[in-house]
Amino acid sequence: MAAAASPHSMLIHRPSPAASKAVPAAVSSIRVPARAARISCAAAVAAPSASAPFAVAGERGVYNFAAGPATLPLPVLQKAQAELVDYGGSGMSIMEMSHRGKHFDAAIKKAEADLRALLAVPDTHEVLFLQGGASTQFSAVPLNLCGSPSDPADFVVSGSWSDKAFKEAKKFSAASVAWSGKEGKYTTLPPFGSISQNPDAAFLHICSNETIHGVEFKDYPEPSNRTGILVADMSSNFCSKPVDVSRFGIIYAGAQKNVGPAGVTVAIVRKDLIGKAQANTPVMLDYKIHADNGSLYNTPPCFAIYMCGLVFQDLLAQGGLSEVEKKNQHKAGILYDTIDASGGYFICPVEKSVRSLMNVPFTLAKGADFEKQFIAEAAKENMLELKGHRSVGGVRASIYNAMPLSGVEKLVAFMKDFQARNP
Repeated sequence: MAAAASPHSMLIHRPSPAASKAVPAAVSSIRVPARAARISCAAAVAAPSASAPFAVAGERGVYNFAAGPATLPLPVLQKAQAELVDYGGSGMSIMEMSHRGKHFDAAIKKAEADLRALLAVPDTHEVLFLQGGASTQFSAVPLNLCGSPSDPADFVVSGSWSDKAFKEAKKFSAASVAWSGKEGKYTTLPPFGSISQNPDAAFLHICSNETIHGVEFKDYPEPSNRTGILVADMSSNFCSKPVDVSRFGIIYAGAQKNVGPAGVTVAIVRKDLIGKAQANTPVMLDYKIHADNGSLYNTPPCFAIYMCGLVFQDLLAQGGLSEVEKKNQHKAGILYDTIDASGGYFICPVEKSVRSLMNVPFTLAKGADFEKQFIAEAAKENMLELKGHRSVGGVRASIYNAMPLSGVEKLVAFMKDFQARNP
């Protein structure tokens, strides 16, 4: 394997002139940054030596492209490991101490304070740490915002998750579809003027990033309903970029994409919307109960909240969400550029203007068998969980905040190598 001109890259060559003639010049050689783990592809001249490290110091060498639970920042995991046995000099693990004790009280308050700092959450909004996943919020939102099951509510259905939210809301409200992308196979988002809003709707609901189909709102529609309330499921792009929280009545997000392990859901709720739940709302779905008790009405997912707090600290240390967004734009950019430059070998069906920075779905023009081969070979190179969602198939690379640039660079190198070997 010959060294590239730059000390930060290396070059993989095809094994023979005949093989080189069989592939486009653009993919006959592949520059791979050194921080990307070495690839021992069949088409390479030589495999890396046994003593060569798979990844640079500070990385784990395995890249998890799962849509969730997803990769957590390595510094966060290292800090958690150090504190797991003896948290804050208590002699107890954070997983076994009382949720009403001083140590956990400090942890949850610090987590809330850091989240407020990250998103510039105004004092007009309550921050709640809840259980049940974002799917539970599909019920909680209409139960808290609709005075009765006959109250209308508008939904922008841009993919599987917003469709699930709409169908659940129909049980507790007169929910209707203000716009649907189903006919176009959820590959685009609506011009905001084409959203058919009901002026009597209790709220307008969107999913800011569709994890399965890979479409993401770059801006947000203005609700034209009587209440002016916009609600967003931000599960898969929460804390990936700055957001003007004041524009939303409710933001909710499962933590297991960008900000923590599975088990905790964050809800940011405008305070004037709390306390208006339908009469028969279950206690665990009533925002007022949780707000009045500081998210401690029942035993919370203590460890998950603690981990979220560490992630918030890590994001602040990176320079905040503006800096995090720049990193995410760069990672997604090189992946989409590789897809678009493949001459149709790799195909992303999503309209370019709304492509997600978090979830990148694509197919191979050569068909499902080659997709299976691609996923299997990638797994052997320690790039895991690239299989597309079962409802759509294909390939999906989820590149949340904690996915290092080297992981995306390695995937890009592998994609080019795969194309070279399977023209």
